[in-house]
Amino acid sequence: MGENSKAPLSTPSVLTGTATEGTSGQPIGHVDVGISESAYLFRAALPGVRKDHCGLSCVIEHDGTVCIQGVVHGSELAKTTPKVTYQLNVTQLTPPGPFSILFKLPGPVDPRLFAPTFRSDGILEGVVMKSRAQGVPADKSVPTAPLS
Repeated sequence: MGENSKAPLSTPSVLTGTATEGTSGQPIGHVDVGISESAYLFRAALPGVRKDHCGLSCVIEHDGTVCIQGVVHGSELAKTTPKVTYQLNVTQLTPPGPFSILFKLPGPVDPRLFAPTFRSDGILEGVVMKSRAQGVPADKSVPTAPLS
């Protein structure tokens, strides 16, 4: 292995709601984490989550715990024309309902320095600065404004 080779970072996640129904539809809640000298980057897959109707929120605690919550709304797949009614098979889509994704970043962070972006491809991307302050209580969290 070269000097630039790095082992993949394993990020265990806790899933609830429709995120646990991995049997049908696209998986929700897959998380990747990147590390730099001063910050962490995470990307969470949220297929089926619509930016304008999902109630998406993301809370980061000082200890690096991240909680993402939202709702996958049912797709309006029944298309009606004057002559034909289509009922589409929805087993390939993310099931509707509330979800939460809980995972922990590799170290403590400063939740005040968090920049979330909900991309058009259904990826929630967040950059949060590593904690540099001494004596910051580990049990406090700073909620962010709901993502819209």
